Amino acid sequence: MSHAPAVAHPAPTGAGFFCPPEAAGARRHLLGLEGLSRDAIREFLDAAVQYRERLRSGRWTSSALRGVVLCNAFFEDSTRTRFSFEIAEQRMGAMHVSFGTAGTSASKGESLLDTVRVIASMGVEAVVVRHRSAGAPALLARTLDVSVVNAGDGQHEHPTQGLLDLMTLRDAWHDRFEGRRLAIVGDILHSRVARSAIHGLNALGASVTLCGPATLMPVEAESLGCDVAPTVEDALAGADGVMALRLQHERMESGLLPSLGEYTRHWGLDTARLGLLRPDAVVMHPGPMNRGVEIMPDVADGGRSMIFDQTANGVPVRCAVLAWCVTGRAEGGL
Repeated sequence: MSHAPAVAHPAPTGAGFFCPPEAAGARRHLLGLEGLSRDAIREFLDAAVQYRERLRSGRWTSSALRGVVLCNAFFEDSTRTRFSFEIAEQRMGAMHVSFGTAGTSASKGESLLDTVRVIASMGVEAVVVRHRSAGAPALLARTLDVSVVNAGDGQHEHPTQGLLDLMTLRDAWHDRFEGRRLAIVGDILHSRVARSAIHGLNALGASVTLCGPATLMPVEAESLGCDVAPTVEDALAGADGVMALRLQHERMESGLLPSLGEYTRHWGLDTARLGLLRPDAVVMHPGPMNRGVEIMPDVADGGRSMIFDQTANGVPVRCAVLAWCVTGRAEGGL
């Protein structure tokens, strides 16, 4: 497919970021799924499926990114995202360095921009950045001559997580998104995972129903192109899948929730509530899970769960994204 995902230099506009088409000769960035076309998303997913087949064959490696130096700049903690990027980079033949705030000049007060500018000056071509501030990857993309991949920025987006979620649903839904519906349950307000999933599913023709405590629902929820259900039972009824979101314990400390027990009673996924879904519906969770809070252990480990399929899809998705950022083709170097 010749269509190249158009994501470059976004600027804040209202609730999200507008992603204008890539300028000729500019560095390629993946900053969000908002604004990506159906064809662009499918290009990533098609390439990721091909990478997955090769990765399943055993000790597969590629020389597509040989000699390329990449940097993983994680200013927030991460297990799944960071490790899968590192594995993808190694599989693709790239050299990489990874760092967090501890043990670097960031702990001494150096700014994000100066820190990454130092790294870029050493010959790094692409930076994978995770940061607590929405728009941090966009700032780097506007300012530095490196490709930037957003690995999660504040409450904005987490586009590679969105792509791996779409890849998982593509498997479950036999590549038919039209007419399908996903329920997303929990802390929508603070979830960059939910926002990327919403943008991706809307682009592919699926619908999304959101539900959660009123204190954890963004005021612009319906403007994102979603329905908002008053109860988890309403959201799950007839849905083709459900994704539970991690409940962040600090929300209770800030008074947004009365207690964990109260949350579980009203919003937790248990086997009884799963009975409201369509018979072939699937269960997802971006992790890490609070077992017994937003999702019961028998649901997380049950026959409908695709939670660890999501994790496994992270490496091939990130292979496709890195290939596109560096070579211009998501399937480059297969």
